[in-house]
Amino acid sequence: MVVYSFYIFDRHAECIYKKKWAPRPTSTGSKSQQPNGLPDGAPQPKALSAEDDAKLIFGTIFSLRNMVRKLGGEDDRFISYRTGHYKLHYYETPTSLKFVMVTDTKTNNLRIVLHQIYVSLYVEFVVKNPLSPIEHPGGIGVNCELFELGVEQFVNASLMS
Repeated sequence: MVVYSFYIFDRHAECIYKKKWAPRPTSTGSKSQQPNGLPDGAPQPKALSAEDDAKLIFGTIFSLRNMVRKLGGEDDRFISYRTGHYKLHYYETPTSLKFVMVTDTKTNNLRIVLHQIYVSLYVEFVVKNPLSPIEHPGGIGVNCELFELGVEQFVNASLMS
């Protein structure tokens, strides 16, 4: 299993944590395409900044979550979606923190894994840390070395092995 990236969004739609492990794959269909999946001679798209990537991810989960609630009712939950290149996993806490992980398409549902990251790492190292702010205004984000180290070790040990 390959983990591409991990994001945490607060209730104000700010990305308070992001971590990338591997770049997302690109389409490689025929020999007349560039490595990024575009036909030869096509203009190169601009690479997204980390902020733009996080905004795009949040917009996607916000739209899909609202669509699921409108089509299925309040009891239905958005858990994940899959494209031809990646799978996005989603977990929302009771306090409206949103945990998002982007992996390869062959990965099973990671809702329990995201819940474990929330309970065993985020709560322990960020929420219970007296030096960590309760709110993260302006996208200041999570700045806790123990949390970052814990996420790195957790992902490497349990997901990438």
